[in-house]
Amino acid sequence: MGPYLLGLRLSGRRVLVVGGGRVAQRRVPALLEAGAEVTVVSPHVTPALDDLIAAGRVIWHERPYEVGDCDGAWLVQACTDDRAVNTAVAAEAEAKRVWCVRADDKDASAAWTPATGRVDEISVAVTAGGDPRRAAGIRDAVVGALRDGTVEARRNRTKPVGVALVGGGPGDPGLITVRGRQLLAQADVVVADRLAPRALLDELAPDVELIDAAKVPYGRSLSQETINDVLVDRARQGKFVVRLKGGDPFVFGRGGEEMIACAEAGIPVLVVPGITSAVAVPAMAGVPVTHRGVSQEFHVISVHVAPDDPKSTVDWPGLARSQGTLVLLMAVERLAKVAEALLRDGRSPDTPVMVVQDGTLPTQRAVSASLSTVADRVSAAGIRPPAIVVVGDVVRVGQEVEMVRAERLP
Repeated sequence: MGPYLLGLRLSGRRVLVVGGGRVAQRRVPALLEAGAEVTVVSPHVTPALDDLIAAGRVIWHERPYEVGDCDGAWLVQACTDDRAVNTAVAAEAEAKRVWCVRADDKDASAAWTPATGRVDEISVAVTAGGDPRRAAGIRDAVVGALRDGTVEARRNRTKPVGVALVGGGPGDPGLITVRGRQLLAQADVVVADRLAPRALLDELAPDVELIDAAKVPYGRSLSQETINDVLVDRARQGKFVVRLKGGDPFVFGRGGEEMIACAEAGIPVLVVPGITSAVAVPAMAGVPVTHRGVSQEFHVISVHVAPDDPKSTVDWPGLARSQGTLVLLMAVERLAKVAEALLRDGRSPDTPVMVVQDGTLPTQRAVSASLSTVADRVSAAGIRPPAIVVVGDVVRVGQEVEMVRAERLP
């Protein structure tokens, strides 16, 4: 017959673990996480268990098992590599009507320890007929589906409320965080930016309201005030709203403005950071924004206005004097003026520059040039936004890596 599955609430209850080897090492942390008061009986323990004992989280009796050790236990784990000892432990537990798990013999065990996983308030436990490898594989599949939203998670009594500002990453849908994908699967309303990972929107349930908040450069756009009003309005209707952005909500994403608008309206806000394109796109192009002996700092600059524009608050002379890496966002249309300002204020004309379009996507492409020639090269290549501009000697590091790869790979 199959087992009767039950979730034991072990907080404050004594659990006996006989054995101090690798099996005990795996099971003790889970017992502690459940709040159990764990006692280990074994002549020896692994270093990992020794750390828990030293921290006062586990009681250790440094000796072999003795009859009477099961007294006062609510659950017993027989984890030694000696079948006779495990049999004796199980017999004592059975006589005292205490559930005992035998690690060495599933058929002789009164209870099985399932492969477990947890996603928020959802606990998953799989027994698979006492086969631990198969159970772990099934557990991993279910937990993974819960985490990425593949398994429906919207119909639960503890669904989030208010607004979640979710960073979707640099474009590749696989680069959104696990938490971001979970919340997206629970959304009633999704307000999506142009640079948000659009492929994820195809996975939304049919009844999810999708609002396009795209801001097309030099084209149509939804005003920030309108976006704020939409977030507040839908949340006040009792709907859970996900504001899905490209990159990170607080890196030139106006997440701060939206958070303030929700706070003023009394709407709870959850922030989920995202992978910013300022770091991810150069990395995908093989360029580290810092490198030992080359650059120990990098600056991320929004170039939505040119250096000579009165609205610009950027210290361009300071950036020109800096030896750090410059990562420029929204700079393609104003690249000639940026290069002119950096050259005028002291950057070398030979400073290497890389411009990466559609970073992390299948359409990604890059153009490399010097600071004095990059504007013409980008124009000739037809590079268009969205693109990231990297200025600094780290570009040469990326080129060196490519040369090494070319020499080593067949």
